[in-house]
Amino acid sequence: MTEQRKISCIALDLDGTTLRDDKQISAENRRAIEAALAAGVKVVIASGRSLGALPPSVTEIAGIDYAITSNGAAVYRMKDGVCLRRIRLEQRAADEILRMTEGMRLGVETFLNGTSYASREYLEDPVAFGAMPYAVNYIRSTRQPVEDIRAFIREHHGELDGLDLITADEEKKQELQKRLSSAGLPVYITSSVKNRVETVAAEAGKAGGLKFLRELLGIPREETAAFGDGDNDIDMLEEAGIPIAMANASEACRAAAAYVTRSNQEDGVAWGIYEILRIPPRGAEKK
Repeated sequence: MTEQRKISCIALDLDGTTLRDDKQISAENRRAIEAALAAGVKVVIASGRSLGALPPSVTEIAGIDYAITSNGAAVYRMKDGVCLRRIRLEQRAADEILRMTEGMRLGVETFLNGTSYASREYLEDPVAFGAMPYAVNYIRSTRQPVEDIRAFIREHHGELDGLDLITADEEKKQELQKRLSSAGLPVYITSSVKNRVETVAAEAGKAGGLKFLRELLGIPREETAAFGDGDNDIDMLEEAGIPIAMANASEACRAAAAYVTRSNQEDGVAWGIYEILRIPPRGAEKK
């Protein structure tokens, strides 16, 4: 990253990007974000998480005013929690997803008005559904358990931000994505981690949320940088003038980026911010 360009906005994915694997933000990443804010840059959260699952360690950083949540289905103003843009999952799409997966052993999650709900079976043993052991506490602390998640989804038709399917079986995941993609549903299908198939309305996606905020704030695409690591970040990177992938990013995510920074375990967001803003590192010694 050698070209000097004006940066007015930085969009940050959280898990696997701004957060370490233990779901914490490093001191160096926090310092870099605060330095960007002090330089007048708008820093925007862009996550697959729902509003209620965003970590206070990030949302409480003074100056972070907006969050793109639930893979772009809902965009919030942080100071008062007002939802500025919401794209609901269509009822017929949710119905068909439930029909296509009837009888399959899957973890199921859904997002409703900023809160995450999950099947009790999944929350009792997330590792059995492919979650990494270090993520178990995060999963259990940010989801509301529901005994019959499919009935819950049907009860809230037309109100949902998104619907996720979770499995430890990679072949089953690939087959689910293939079947959903060929079903002609009005959905955007993506994946943030290897055990998830994530669906939101076709008009959602992190790119849609970022474009909405850019236009709201009057920020040109070429003055926008975005950091991500997962397949659900690809559309956002394509929407940004300066797309940056983490070293730990998926192959497809790295292919969508113009630059690759260090991994999420090595303060990659901080080093990327220092580089694009030409700010000298203030914390760890540069390698």
